[in-house]
Amino acid sequence: MTDSALSASSPHTSSLPYAELLSRIEERSAAFREAVAAAPDQAARVPGCPDWSLRDLVAHLGDVHRSWAAVVAAGPSGTPPTEEQLGDLRPHGDLLTWSADSTALLLSALRSADPDRGCWTWWGSSGAPQTVGAVARHQLQEAAVHTYDAQEAAGRPRPVPTAVALDGIPEFLTVSLGTAGRWPQPPAAVTLACDEGPAWTVSLPLSSPPAPAVDGDGGGDGGGDGAGAAATLRGPADRLLLVLHRRIPLTALGIAGDRDLATHFIAWPGLD
Repeated sequence: MTDSALSASSPHTSSLPYAELLSRIEERSAAFREAVAAAPDQAARVPGCPDWSLRDLVAHLGDVHRSWAAVVAAGPSGTPPTEEQLGDLRPHGDLLTWSADSTALLLSALRSADPDRGCWTWWGSSGAPQTVGAVARHQLQEAAVHTYDAQEAAGRPRPVPTAVALDGIPEFLTVSLGTAGRWPQPPAAVTLACDEGPAWTVSLPLSSPPAPAVDGDGGGDGGGDGAGAAATLRGPADRLLLVLHRRIPLTALGIAGDRDLATHFIAWPGLD
């Protein structure tokens, strides 16, 4: 990533105010539980996470919420929380009540902290901030994508809210691609263009550091207009986000240019 100063609309930082990030985490988490509760069978497999049932997905998201609550509560640190700080992450009692309690713990920790305060994160090599605000941004995307997973498993998939998807695309480009390691193909550039206007162009180098450079502030002002890109992926923001997370196929988007490059680009980062 570049070393230039970051603006509020930079791919490194959220386009949503901190309070809105928290309210949307709350809303998406509630929608997640609504989808699970409406599913005919909580043992149903989750298409986006085929090794998991819906129950497994609830346990996972609750674990994530409780773990990051502990990260935020621990304050500035160069290491993840200890087992003692994490506490018991296993579901107990009614699963959806436990899930709601898990979300409440995360939101309580986030509301009690300054968004600019530092904390441990696993994405230190990406160039994304290691702050409470960056954790909130990432947790919104975690809740949003897993809400889609739950809705799909329940047979009722819904689009990711546009504002959430528009913030999620640059967050993915910064964090997930920035920690993906060495780009294994020849150097190239790929543009992601939203029907709503914003666009980002990702330059994929072979040289060190391996993190790709992301050009474009999401404002639709030409920074990510795709000039010089070998492949352009275009579609509604929610489809672009779900393709990046490999929840829906690449064919859900319009592709201009090198289709093989587009395929390699989507398959490249690990999503575990």
